[in-house]
Amino acid sequence: MKNLASIVCVLTVSAQLSAQKVIHQEVFSTKMNKSIKTIIITPDEQQSVTYPSVYILHGYSGNPERTLKQDIPDLVKKAQEYKMIYVLPDGNYNSWYVDSPLIKDSQYQTFIGQELVDFVNKNYPVKMDKKLRGILGWSMGGYGAVNIGTAYSNTFGIVGSSCGALDFNSFGEGYTHYQTDKVLGPLASINNNFLTDHKTKLMATAEQQYIFDCGTEDTQMIEMNRKFHKKLTDLKIPHLYIESLGTHDPQYWSRSLSEQLTLFDRLFKL
Repeated sequence: MKNLASIVCVLTVSAQLSAQKVIHQEVFSTKMNKSIKTIIITPDEQQSVTYPSVYILHGYSGNPERTLKQDIPDLVKKAQEYKMIYVLPDGNYNSWYVDSPLIKDSQYQTFIGQELVDFVNKNYPVKMDKKLRGILGWSMGGYGAVNIGTAYSNTFGIVGSSCGALDFNSFGEGYTHYQTDKVLGPLASINNNFLTDHKTKLMATAEQQYIFDCGTEDTQMIEMNRKFHKKLTDLKIPHLYIESLGTHDPQYWSRSLSEQLTLFDRLFKL
């Protein structure tokens, strides 16, 4: 009986070590002096094994819970299939993932690019090589992924944007409708460092891989994505650009994000 009990104990411990997890975590930000709700999804963890990681940024008005239930509903399955750790921080509805010059406790660029990465590195079995760490987002999160990914080019090796808001100057009414002005101030006086066009000099030498996609019927975002693709092409900055049928809605980005995560997996394995 003693031997049987020992076997059962060993099996129980092994199951706990290998169980896939969806963890709801509160991560404290020193920069903002508050905790940020974050969901972390792991595959079946094997002892002494480390995994690639992807930070996934939701769009305007979204949250990590909605990402799991609606925006990328196959995310848990993908974490297991690709043996990858996904990190989903809450972007506080309309933070635009920037270090706001106006709001002291809206410093999401530093939180995600530095504080959250440090927390995950210390507490989860992730690979430390930047080539095996990516950042991805859609709409507001697409802008955020490019903004943070380029600012922390020594941290992230792959940057992905789906139907991203990549040009505030052509955003029109969207700049105020989506409350970008609340965190960055009037467009007329915006700091150029917040404009995606001004990221290209960094991108040219960052040794990162870039993926952009947008729906052809996305009247909000398609022209600015085409424009940014052309600029990168003219500057001979390598990137993958994809257009496919779709508008600015969950049906489009659910498919495109799932496909981008497949591409991330392939790039991680190169």
